[in-house]
Amino acid sequence: MPFIPHTESEVRAMLNVIGVDAIADLFDEVPEAIRAQSLSFVPSGVNEMEIGRLMTERANKDGLYVNFIGGGVSEHHIPAVVWELTTRGEFYSAYTPYQAEASQGTLQLLYEFQSMMASLTNLEVSNASLYDGASALAEAVLAAVRAKKKATKVLIPTTIAPVYRQVVDTIVKNQGIELVELSFSEVDGHTPIDIVSQLTTDDVAALVVPQPNYFGVLEDVDALTNWAHDHGLLVIGLVNPIAMALLKPPGLWGEQGADIAVGEGQPLGVPLASGGPYFGFMCCKQKLIRQMPGRIVGRTVDTEGKPGFTLTLQAREQHIRRSKATSNICTNQGLMVTAATIYMALLGPDGLHRVAANCHANTRHLLTSLAKIEGVEKLFDRPFFHEGVLRLTQDPAAILKALEAQGIVGGIDLSPHYPQLGNALLVCATETRTDSDIGNYATHLERIMSRRRLDPPCAQKVAG
Repeated sequence: MPFIPHTESEVRAMLNVIGVDAIADLFDEVPEAIRAQSLSFVPSGVNEMEIGRLMTERANKDGLYVNFIGGGVSEHHIPAVVWELTTRGEFYSAYTPYQAEASQGTLQLLYEFQSMMASLTNLEVSNASLYDGASALAEAVLAAVRAKKKATKVLIPTTIAPVYRQVVDTIVKNQGIELVELSFSEVDGHTPIDIVSQLTTDDVAALVVPQPNYFGVLEDVDALTNWAHDHGLLVIGLVNPIAMALLKPPGLWGEQGADIAVGEGQPLGVPLASGGPYFGFMCCKQKLIRQMPGRIVGRTVDTEGKPGFTLTLQAREQHIRRSKATSNICTNQGLMVTAATIYMALLGPDGLHRVAANCHANTRHLLTSLAKIEGVEKLFDRPFFHEGVLRLTQDPAAILKALEAQGIVGGIDLSPHYPQLGNALLVCATETRTDSDIGNYATHLERIMSRRRLDPPCAQKVAG
């Protein structure tokens, strides 16, 4: 949105109406002793051409890398029209519709977003977004515990991203909720039903089921969902929204479907930008709607029968007593949701399906190409979506550093969080990766590993 500064005459007119001589007079209550006297460290102003060159030089220092990182967020093509519309003033400046009657455009967009997410997950209700995917999972855990009343434990597989598990633990641990971590098969990379079936379900409220999981592997969602419901547990699906265009949605898992679905919405039209912003989504069955945090927009008619939109549920601490609020994280990501809604409307079901299919095809090509290299093997032999795990005969951290020097961000070193997997590397390929990108990665990885085999780092240190 363009910035239009006030003119000197407009500023003077404002000051005259207020009845002060200068803008500095508006801050006369600030003691002189604590005022900043000067900003000597700030350089003098430069013209448009000079500032453009400076910003370009600084941006170039980041470099241009070909990205093979996933791990919860991923690089996707975003049509130009998505953010061209998202950054229009009507959307860009509209944050929270406190006065519903004056925010019909924003409310309608949120209603459309909810409708699309409910359709994508095949569940009955969607909220208008949450802070991010990790906190959305924490909110789902809290909702499940509230719904089950006296139950205070939740089963959470270790095939869920480590940062998600850390965030959930931080949010729920001081509320008397225990997270019981479930181990996974080191052969197949999923949580087998025979591991889960050995557990006691006393005082357990819910089972979290990722699809796909952190390793990119597909879980046996039907068996896990049926087991949980047979033992009186709720099922929380942690899903990738792009994958839901290709895979069975959580509302159809097992005989009854998942009760709650959450996830990270970043793949739906939000660019990667140094760690954010992101947005979380949450959908659920109608019976759990009163446990859903955030806000819900409904469609109604006025006294003249004309359609309109309004906030129907908003059980947040900004609206009710803090102790009664379903959530004390009072941030919905309205701008990111705007982009996601435009993105989904633009692509439609067929477009989302093609994006998901291309992601899977590119990842198959990537894993096959890299596994041909001596010292590299595909670790898990199970269906996957757009990520996969490779095991290397060399240190992944050193390999990734060498790849970065070639302009390739090669993946995520899993060894800090999953040491039992050895030298494991998580790689990802979305629809943005080309055959040339994948071939280039394979060529450099083979060369780097070959060179390190012939001249290992330990030999270099001894020689030195």
